[in-house]
Amino acid sequence: MRIIKEFQEFVNRGNVVDLAVAVIIGSAFQNIVNSLVNDLIMPLIALVGGWAKLDDLRFGPFNYGKLIANVLHFFIVAFVLFLVVKAMNKAKTIIVQDDDETPPTA
Repeated sequence: MRIIKEFQEFVNRGNVVDLAVAVIIGSAFQNIVNSLVNDLIMPLIALVGGWAKLDDLRFGPFNYGKLIANVLHFFIVAFVLFLVVKAMNKAKTIIVQDDDETPPTA
């Protein structure tokens, strides 16, 4: 019974709930980014390159178009996540500065 109590304390700390929320939001965010990449950016790249679809580029048995598409997808997702983290850090800095600048009430 001690392990159940320890597990209950672990869950009640809030870390598990925060992690669950982060996973769910991350999953939803992944769908948005995948749609952005697959439905907007990749067709534009294929249009500029003169291809029907970037994934269909082949050299013999090698499907290098799919590799290029996956590498581009990775960099786009990484860049979007960088922008999100940068915005969160800036917001955190602004909140901390506002807390430091508020005069104490007497």
